Amino acid sequence: MAVQVVLVHGIRTSATMWRAQIEHLARRGNSVTAVDLPGHGSRLGEVFTLDEAFATIDRAVRDAATRGPVLLVGHSMGGLLSIEYVGREEPPPVAAFIAASCTSIPRGVGLAAYRFLARRFDSLPDRGLGLTNRVLDRTLPPETRADFGAGGYAFDAQDTALASLSVLDLLAALRRIRVPLWFINGQWDQLRANERLFLSVARDAELIVVPRTTHLVTAMRPRVFNALLDVALTTIEAST
Repeated sequence: MAVQVVLVHGIRTSATMWRAQIEHLARRGNSVTAVDLPGHGSRLGEVFTLDEAFATIDRAVRDAATRGPVLLVGHSMGGLLSIEYVGREEPPPVAAFIAASCTSIPRGVGLAAYRFLARRFDSLPDRGLGLTNRVLDRTLPPETRADFGAGGYAFDAQDTALASLSVLDLLAALRRIRVPLWFINGQWDQLRANERLFLSVARDAELIVVPRTTHLVTAMRPRVFNALLDVALTTIEAST
């Protein structure tokens, strides 16, 4: 059976951020499910809660697992949630896992500073959208430029989602993960702070740093990220 892929987006964005990956996987012949977390994308009117975020991931994974082995891929907040999910005491049906742009423990001064900046941007008349657009215009290639905002921006869910991440016990979860795991970071990613710690704790993990790339590695270097998807898919295919 072909490997099934489940994609979990980062904060503020939605399933549309994965368009380049979805197209690549379709050409490769792998079925893919890109979820919208509560309060994001097609679910902008909902309140973000951790319980529903985990339930969303779990529903997609278990449904995909009825058709084949599952590769779970999470970016940023989606990656942090997926670490906690894959590292449950009762492991979910995940055959391999890519955690992109999420090797930082969301607690303490770092999280407080991130929330402060996010609230400052949100207080602007356009909620910081103008600055966001200028940054994306300068950093993303034309083929993926529209993808991050195509599903809308989850301004209302952002602070609640950020605050909720502080309860995650990522190191304990990483110690329990027994499937192949790849950490993928951009060279200039602000969430690289704990990548060496994460790598030392996770048993079957590899770290891949993509040169000249920001936090938005999936959209800034889509061909590179897609090639790394192929590595994970081939690893699963070789073991089944």
